[in-house]
Amino acid sequence: MGAHGVLGNEPESIDYSVHEAWNEATNVYLLVILVSFGLLMYARKNKRKIMRIFALPPNAGSSPEPNFYDSLQKVRLRQQLEMYSLSRKFDLQQNQTESVQLSME
Repeated sequence: MGAHGVLGNEPESIDYSVHEAWNEATNVYLLVILVSFGLLMYARKNKRKIMRIFALPPNAGSSPEPNFYDSLQKVRLRQQLEMYSLSRKFDLQQNQTESVQLSME
């Protein structure tokens, strides 16, 4: 009859709090795994939407005021283009005057 008490026929002999805590923890872990799996599937399906959230807007990277170095480069490029066009015009005029002089001789 003493063995019956160990098997759990008497409620005060066995402490079920450990088993209840284990069941509760197992349920929490299972819930976390299921939610993580669901989020992973959602992320795979909507990767572009999620990446758009974390991407910077196109004008956020550039400052509203122009960069001094960039504007200086543009001015220099404009000057070079103007000098090139002037030299081309001058070369064309020289070629025309030479051809006119050759034809007159």
